[in-house]
Amino acid sequence: MPAPSSTPPSQSMGTVFSPGRHFSRTTLQSMCLDSILVPVFRDSYIPAGTAITPALRGRAMALATPANLAGRGIAGRLSAAWIYGCSGPGAVISLLVDSGHRAGALLPGSGCTLHEVKLSRFDVAVVGSMPVTTPLRTAVDLAVHVPAVDALPALRTLAADPALNCPLGLIRQALQSCHRVPHKQAALALIQSLLEERSGSAG
Repeated sequence: MPAPSSTPPSQSMGTVFSPGRHFSRTTLQSMCLDSILVPVFRDSYIPAGTAITPALRGRAMALATPANLAGRGIAGRLSAAWIYGCSGPGAVISLLVDSGHRAGALLPGSGCTLHEVKLSRFDVAVVGSMPVTTPLRTAVDLAVHVPAVDALPALRTLAADPALNCPLGLIRQALQSCHRVPHKQAALALIQSLLEERSGSAG
């Protein structure tokens, strides 16, 4: 095993390093202290100088997902927003599972929350190796389920990123088309406040 001061192989640029897969936790931490690696999420690191992309964030979150939910637990809400680069990672991983499928149990200390929700195949993408809600589904969930103090900055950033193709008007339309959704009116009011904010700044 390379000493902590060793440089990761060049072919590993873009690789997410985690304990047990490449190096021990102690070695990874030492390489981080030596500025060879930088942290991405929890015990995951990438080589210093590597751009932290949505794909790398997705891989890092996949490595932190409990094994019994790997490939089935879908990053949603603020966790999805983080993968897209629109918020911080949050204290826990927010995992969604389709209500039509049996969910696995979360062990104590998993650092995750689990929500059974209705999902269509159009609501889910894969970013890196992590299933994640699409930008539009993420925006709707942020407006409906996340406290405004956290939802507003994430929605503002998400809607402003042209690569995500999720403008505020589209988010409002998606919310208006939802049926039997709790807190729908409050969510619409949140989006309306952002539309008015944007209109005011444009003026």
